Amino acid sequence: MRRALISVFDKTGIVEFSKELVKLGWEIISTGGTKRTLKEAGLDVIDISDITEFPECFDGRVKTLHPRIHGGLLAVRDNQSHVEKMKELDINTIDLVVNNLYPFKATILKEGVTHNEVIENIDIGGPSMLRAAAKNYKFVTVAVDPSDYDMILNEYKNEGDTSLETKERLAAKVFQHTSHYDTLIADYFNKKLNIELPDTITLTFEKKQELRYGENPHQKAAFYAQIDKVEGTLIKAKQLHGKELSFNNINDTNGALEILKEYDEPTVVAVKHANPCGIGSADTIYQAYKRAYEGDTLSIFGGIVACNGEIDADTAKMINDIYIEVLVAPKYSNEALEILKSKKNIRILQLDNINKNDYNTYDAKKVLGGLLVQDRNNGLLNGELKVVSKTKPTQEMLEDLIFAWKAVKNTKSNGIVLAKDKGTVGVGPGQVSRIWALENALKQSSGKADGAVMASDAFFPFADCVLAAAKAGIKAIIQPGGSIRDEESIKACDEHGIVMVFTNIRHFKH
Repeated sequence: MRRALISVFDKTGIVEFSKELVKLGWEIISTGGTKRTLKEAGLDVIDISDITEFPECFDGRVKTLHPRIHGGLLAVRDNQSHVEKMKELDINTIDLVVNNLYPFKATILKEGVTHNEVIENIDIGGPSMLRAAAKNYKFVTVAVDPSDYDMILNEYKNEGDTSLETKERLAAKVFQHTSHYDTLIADYFNKKLNIELPDTITLTFEKKQELRYGENPHQKAAFYAQIDKVEGTLIKAKQLHGKELSFNNINDTNGALEILKEYDEPTVVAVKHANPCGIGSADTIYQAYKRAYEGDTLSIFGGIVACNGEIDADTAKMINDIYIEVLVAPKYSNEALEILKSKKNIRILQLDNINKNDYNTYDAKKVLGGLLVQDRNNGLLNGELKVVSKTKPTQEMLEDLIFAWKAVKNTKSNGIVLAKDKGTVGVGPGQVSRIWALENALKQSSGKADGAVMASDAFFPFADCVLAAAKAGIKAIIQPGGSIRDEESIKACDEHGIVMVFTNIRHFKH
């Protein structure tokens, strides 16, 4: 008679599954709460202790860790010496393991959870059984996911056993599951002990959705979620309208959120291909959107717009004047939603806690054969701003300089941002030469650079950017400083009456 060992925390469908097994002539071994559930359903269940001839002990910590269990799972059935040893030791085979683990993820995500609660939800016997069964998949079927129950039953009913292909696929699923589980535990301890950049790094994410394609139609892609309390991130957004998000939508919207989180006042960020094309801050979201839009009325078309305040009807009408791919905000008025939904293709996202920005996460970039890992760039300035020019900035000028500095921090390098009255008037992203970035920003500004401020994500190796800025009428410059030719740039500023301030921190973004 074939035997199944069933011990599950998630009892979805387990009674129905077990009843069908019994109808097919299977014996069922079980433990703890699963055993009680099955017995209450009228099933005849063998207690694990009747197999091991040893009682559960240490508050249930030890019950399945026994040679009569693991021998029944790991013995190679077509190895004569294994068969003889099983007879000698009175070990019977176990042909099916159905197990899912203590809810470690749900436990660590609970508010106010204690360390002792976390420790008690580290499953030991479950992963051991699953790994043993998966290792011996040629002879043992293993199920960790209730969604696989019907498939397993169908093969038992129609074929008499699960196919080798099915066994192998289920085994792979087990090792993915236990790897994910152990990674969550390791990550918990790393965070508890403040271990940064450990000698080995294991990362785990859960699939949120399949995507139609990646950056290009010939690339496959999916969206995975980090396992953490990540409020205010795109993974927590609720879609209110529009077709599903694409790979590029998600990437660009995340870029918009990264920029938006730099600003405390009402702000609107417009992004195209992960670079800002317009940013505006004001007393209201309506005014902020107007400034962001006017920063680049061409590039915003088909772009991403992120706002840190409620979208009202007037703002919605202005947004609807052009085509926007994605709009994300913490709240929408009822009238605004109706207006926005009149456009079929706009994707409308609602994201609570959109300003939350205290994530203790890594920034990672995949490279061929490896992974680059760094702290998230949470800094803005390194101490106080240092005014290095003879001309001193006004308070309004300082506010614009900080506004532009936040924007250029989130612009691909080499990056230049021109701003005036807390609105961008020109953005030059991702150039191999800093002067080219400035030239692009000036071209985009269409003459609006006169009286504006300029931010550069890294220092000026030459005075050429200062001279070009002076010619365009730029009144103030913010940059990290630190070049061996800083004095040339400072001298050029003094000759043209331009304010220059150093931040003493660089913000490359690749």
